[in-house]
Amino acid sequence: MENMKINVLGTEYKIETHKVSEDKYLEENSLAGYCGEESKLIVVADMSEEKYFDLSEEEQKSYRKKTLRHEIVHAFLNESGLSDSSNQYNGGWAKNEEMVDWLAIQWHKIDEVYKQLGI
Repeated sequence: MENMKINVLGTEYKIETHKVSEDKYLEENSLAGYCGEESKLIVVADMSEEKYFDLSEEEQKSYRKKTLRHEIVHAFLNESGLSDSSNQYNGGWAKNEEMVDWLAIQWHKIDEVYKQLGI
């Protein structure tokens, strides 16, 4: 799952893995990932750089998946128009990191219930 493309509500997004040491935006903002609303680019940090991530190999895999889910939720909110319509001076709900985290973490659990019920 290195560099690939995904379809987000009809818009193509590119997913790339960047070394934090080589990505100024990741490094300066202490991020594990970001979603470029205009560039249609999702970047996830290379978690193997020990200077930035003191994680075991299993923890790296888990954190990468968590980060990727989070950034994909941002992409869906961007493409659905919710990002623009909730953009306020202090940030609207669709830009709220806690809300995006909640969706990214809980979505598969909600999906399992839907599947169980056949809805």
